[in-house]
Amino acid sequence: MQDNSGAGFETFDRLADEADAPEAQEGMALGPRLKEFRAGRGFSLEQLAEKSGVSRSAISKIERGEVTPTTTNFAKLAEALGTTFAELMSPPSGGEVVVLRAKDQPRMIDDKTGFERRCIAPILPSRGLDWVLNTLPKGQSTGQFVPHSVGVEEYIYVLSGELDALLDRQSHPLSAGDALFFRAHVTHEFIARGTGPCQYLLIIDSKSR
Repeated sequence: MQDNSGAGFETFDRLADEADAPEAQEGMALGPRLKEFRAGRGFSLEQLAEKSGVSRSAISKIERGEVTPTTTNFAKLAEALGTTFAELMSPPSGGEVVVLRAKDQPRMIDDKTGFERRCIAPILPSRGLDWVLNTLPKGQSTGQFVPHSVGVEEYIYVLSGELDALLDRQSHPLSAGDALFFRAHVTHEFIARGTGPCQYLLIIDSKSR
C-alpha cells in the first residue's frame, strides 16, 4: 500500500531503540510474529519493505528482536500484511469465554512519545475486531497512520483528557465522554490536547476488509 504520510522510507536511525527499556520487553515477541506473518504471506524482506514503506533493515531488526518499531510503523506493517495491529501482536484465542488478565494483555509503548497501545480483547479467528486502550501523553501525537483498506471502520470513546482527531487532515476535537466513528480508508492521527494526558478506547472493525 502506498504511504500517504509523505514520510517515505524511514531509516531506523530516526526511530527510538527501545530494546533496553523494561516496558519494551513485551515487544520483543513482536519479531517472531512479524516474521511468521511475512513468511505466511510469501513476502521477502524487500517485498514487505516496498509494500509497507518501512525500510528493509528496519524490518530485519524488528524480526531479530533488536528493536521495536514505532506504533505508526507497526501499523504500516500490519496493513501491508493484510492483518490487524492486535493480531500481529498476539496469537489467536479460543473458547466461549476468554479472560484476558492485565499482565497478559499485549501492549506497545513508543519510547519517543510515550504513546501506549494495550490490546484488551482476545484475538478471535475470523472476527476481524480489535479493541485497544490507548494512552497518549500531554501534547503528544500518535503519528500519522496510513489509510486502511476500504471497509475498515474505527470507533473511539474518550475516557479522559482531550483528543484532537485529524481525519484526512481535518480536525475533530473530542473531550471526555465524546465518541467518534469514521471510515478508516483515510490518513488519521490523534493528538492529546489540554492540560494532561488523554486516554481513549479504540475499536477497529476489519470484518468488511
